[in-house]
Amino acid sequence: MAFRKRNIALSCSGAGTDPNLPSSPPSPSSAQTPPGVRPSPIDGRPTTSTGTPSLDSILAGHAGLPLGNSILIGETGTTDYAGALLRFYAAEGVVQGHTVHVVGMTEAWGRELPGLVVGREEERREKGEKMKIAWRYESMGQFVSERGSSGVKRAPLVAASETSQPGLEESTVFCHIFDLAKRLTFPVSTAINYIPIPPNPTSSPFIPILQNLQHQLSSSPHHRIHRVVIPSMLSPALYPPHSPHPHSILQFLHAFRALLRAYPTRLTALLTIPLSLYPRTSGVVRWMEILSDGVFELLPFPHNPFDPLSTSGAATRGEERPQGLFMVHKVPVWNERGGAGGGLGEDLAFTVSRRKFLVQNFSLPPIEGDREAQEGAAAAGGSGIPNKTGLEF
Repeated sequence: MAFRKRNIALSCSGAGTDPNLPSSPPSPSSAQTPPGVRPSPIDGRPTTSTGTPSLDSILAGHAGLPLGNSILIGETGTTDYAGALLRFYAAEGVVQGHTVHVVGMTEAWGRELPGLVVGREEERREKGEKMKIAWRYESMGQFVSERGSSGVKRAPLVAASETSQPGLEESTVFCHIFDLAKRLTFPVSTAINYIPIPPNPTSSPFIPILQNLQHQLSSSPHHRIHRVVIPSMLSPALYPPHSPHPHSILQFLHAFRALLRAYPTRLTALLTIPLSLYPRTSGVVRWMEILSDGVFELLPFPHNPFDPLSTSGAATRGEERPQGLFMVHKVPVWNERGGAGGGLGEDLAFTVSRRKFLVQNFSLPPIEGDREAQEGAAAAGGSGIPNKTGLEF
C-alpha cells in the first residue's frame, strides 16, 4: 500500500509551463489613476474636482465633474462671484499637476490664484502618524533620543502600506482647501497655458483658440489631464465686437464640444458669461446652454440691509448669510442612475468667504406681513425671524 504526503503543494516550474496558455492579467496597480481623478460612485466614470466641495456634491451624484464635460456659469450684475469658482477650479488643477489653459487672460490672473490651506492638514497628518506608532515604541524612541543612540537610526514602526508607498496620503487628496487671501506657489512641473485672444476684427477669434488647444492635447502625454478656463466669455473688454455673432460663438462651442468628446478622459472646462450683457432670454445664450453639459446661474442679492433676501437664509445667528441664489439649470451626465444631489428643483444659495465657496439650501424665514414688519424684524433681530408677538394667525 503506497502512502503519499498530502501537505506538499504542487509546484510548476518555468520549463513545464505551456507557452500557448494566456498570461495572467496585469495587476490593477500597473494602471495607475492620474492624480486628482477618481471613479464616480454612480457609474464609475472618471471624475475630477472643481476645487469647491459643495459644487462637487450637486453634480448629479458623481461627487465631481466627469471628464469630457463642460460647465457654463452665468452671473447677473457687476459682481465677480463666478471668478472665485474659476480660481478654485484652476488652483485645484495646478496643485494636482494638471495642465491649465486660461483663455483671454494674462499671467496677472494666474498670480491671483488662491493659496493652499496646509495648517490643518499637516496637524491632522501628524496626529494620524502618532496614532499608527505603538506607545511603547514611541516612548523608547524618546528615551533613545535623550540618552543618545549608538549610531544606528531606527525608523518608526508604521503600517506596511504606508512604508511601501511613501507620500500616498498626499497623492490621494481629491479636493484641496484654498484661501483667497493667500497666493498659490506654482510647482515647477506645472505650467499654465495662457491663450490670447487675437485682436484681428475681421476673422473669428475662436479659431486660434481651438488650434492651440488641439495642439496642446495632441502633444501631451496620454495620462495628462487638461482644464480649460474661459472667464467672461463674449465680454466687450476682451473679445472683438463680432464675437457674439452666432456664426462665431456657436461654431466655437460646437467644435469645443467635439473636442471634449474626442478626449473623454483628459479634458474638462469651466466657462463664465455675463448675463447682464447677454440675458438667458436671447437665442444665442440658449444655444450656448444647449451646447454646454452643465449650466449654473448666480443671482447676487442687492446690497440693501433692509432687503429680506439679504438678511435671511441663515439657520442660526452664527452662520454666514448667503450672497445670492445659486440656480441649477442643467447638470452633466444626467441619466437613469444619476439624480442624487443634482440640485434641480431645489432652492440653493451660495456664500463666498475667505476659504470657501459654499452652496447650500436656501429658505425664506416664516415672515408673513407687510414690508414694514419685515424691515422691523430685520432691524431688531438681524436674523429676519420675528418675535412671537409679531405673528398674526
